[in-house]
Amino acid sequence: MNLYLKVVGRRPDGYHDLVTVMQPLSLADVLEVEAGSPGLRLELEGAVLPGGPDNLVWRAAAAFYERLGQEPRVRLRLTKCIPVAAGLGGGSSDAAGTLLALNHLEGEPLSPAELHRLAAGLGADVPFFLTRRPQVGRGIGTELTPVELPAYWYVLLNPGVEVSTAWVYRSLDLEQLRVAGAPCREAWEGDRPQGWVANDLESVTFRAYPELAAWVARLKEAGALAAGMSGSGPTLFGLFWEQAAALAAARDLRREFPGWLAVARGLTGQEPPGWEDEVWMI
Repeated sequence: MNLYLKVVGRRPDGYHDLVTVMQPLSLADVLEVEAGSPGLRLELEGAVLPGGPDNLVWRAAAAFYERLGQEPRVRLRLTKCIPVAAGLGGGSSDAAGTLLALNHLEGEPLSPAELHRLAAGLGADVPFFLTRRPQVGRGIGTELTPVELPAYWYVLLNPGVEVSTAWVYRSLDLEQLRVAGAPCREAWEGDRPQGWVANDLESVTFRAYPELAAWVARLKEAGALAAGMSGSGPTLFGLFWEQAAALAAARDLRREFPGWLAVARGLTGQEPPGWEDEVWMI
């Protein structure tokens, strides 16, 4: 999830240079990996997705075994819990999880640096999900440095509208963003998230879907310290200090919000045992 996203400029290759603060969550899909007969098999549950080479998990597994120079002998089973195309990095996290799981299964043949290179070849967000802590992404998002943030709690709202990431980036007015977009920051104070949580992509998505801006305002009314949109949307988040406050706000919002709603812990890399169970679908 993106807590801060500043678009710095457009690159000759069509990508955009960014500065973004990315936060992993306890919300996750379930990936099962099992050594098996020759070949690569992928089973899917919980969402309608391609199950072959067009699937990012499949591509991650194929890239891993190609790097090892051997034919795959593995069965993968993916159960989706994160909404598809939600701006939460669900597919990217699944690809990173595949690389980590297969590397463990095969006896850790690849170093962290080699895994990072494989991940970057799959997608700009994939390297981030190789670790379980907040990081600042630069360049296209693959140049990562750790950042210290508290263990915030998040209320997540997904109204189910379809937002094309490619369309959002094509529609950006970079000159306007230089004047009125999020300030380009180099520091993110953990005790004052309301001072820096921002997302330049809201300038496009909120213009097309003004109801999203209204729900961000509603999250703040419900007590969020800061609120905004993750990635290109449509998922919105409200940030809270305590689990109890996040759950109370979620139950309040559930009375009027018709879409997908969840509460999750923000991960810092120092979670107590059982952190993966700290997700509530309200």
